[in-house]
Amino acid sequence: MTQITKSEAAVLERIEQQPMLDRTMTWAKINSGTANLEGLAAMAQQLGDAFAELPGEVELVKPDPVETMQPDGAIQTLERGKHLVATVRPDAPVQLLFTGHMDTVFPVDSGFQELSWREDNILNGPGVADMKGGIAVMLHALMALEGSDAKDQIGYQVMINSDEEVGSGSSAALIKRLAQGKTAALTYEPALPDGTLAGARGGSGNYSIKIGGRSAHAGRNPEDGRNAVVAAADLALRLKALMRDGLSVNPAKIDGGGANNVVPDHAILRVNFRPRDPRDQRQAEEALERACAAIAMEHDVSVHPHGGFGRPPKPLSEGAEKLFGLVKRSGADLGLDIGWRTTGGVCDGNNIADCGIPVVDTMGVRGDAIHSADEILIVDSLAERARLSALTILRLAEKGLA
Repeated sequence: MTQITKSEAAVLERIEQQPMLDRTMTWAKINSGTANLEGLAAMAQQLGDAFAELPGEVELVKPDPVETMQPDGAIQTLERGKHLVATVRPDAPVQLLFTGHMDTVFPVDSGFQELSWREDNILNGPGVADMKGGIAVMLHALMALEGSDAKDQIGYQVMINSDEEVGSGSSAALIKRLAQGKTAALTYEPALPDGTLAGARGGSGNYSIKIGGRSAHAGRNPEDGRNAVVAAADLALRLKALMRDGLSVNPAKIDGGGANNVVPDHAILRVNFRPRDPRDQRQAEEALERACAAIAMEHDVSVHPHGGFGRPPKPLSEGAEKLFGLVKRSGADLGLDIGWRTTGGVCDGNNIADCGIPVVDTMGVRGDAIHSADEILIVDSLAERARLSALTILRLAEKGLA
């Protein structure tokens, strides 16, 4: 076991829990659901002020355009909030990336808006674990680092986006740009209640498939029609049949149809793919293309897929295993038993890993029941996880991933 040095201990002693809890509670009182642009702007302002306590530059980056297919097949551009980027010592020899998200899954009209205490150490509230508590952990670990003699060895960028909960469509290019040239990355999604981290992750692809048929009277001349809903249902069954070990396929919704006496000429099939690794993703993409072509020919309809794999699979690379090892050793020196396991969930860590950058993406607080009105933060994990981050960062500054 590596001993914590005097200089490391001095950094860890700067981390106090109460300021992190105060910030978490203040931020959690701001509704920042992904579609709540006013709330996201307020949150971005708060975060900008907080991260301005670090040296370097803080900016708000305009989101990229994001398109979605409406039930009638029209393509609509969605509005997203701005993304925060902080840059500190870009010329330092070791460069790291830290990421988080300011949006939550709770819309502006959600009934879940208030904070409450379940027990002395258990705080219930929207986004307290996912991930306003995680952002506080990130910030205070970096603030502690700035009091260290090792700080000059390490530069970093912080990216806190506004659309992670809906796939990071308006920030994916930003994540890719910021990941370039980094030694490693830490992302502050919540850990499990016992502190277990996410290791390998599958990917996720979302498609809206527009099917155009031909309308006809259901009684007089149905043979002249081309039933788009039937074609969509056939496509849904064919795609579902692709499901196997390593690939989950979920046809989730069909929009279309109308009066009972009209052959429907329009349908939209919504489907989600979850591949375990890049090979599974390629096979899913190829199978989707074949299925769409077969449906078009056999039903005499037009078939136009819209969407793609916004979250590539994240297998554990050699570099990621080294980074996990460093986190585990740092945890052991703090009296923490850090483990990890494969998960089917996705996050910005998928996108970072796809850039070839080692990443641990559950460095945030311990919590539970995220995305529900029972979401909780285990409060003493704020200081616990901030110290884990700070120690990991110090050791990255000293030795990198060697």
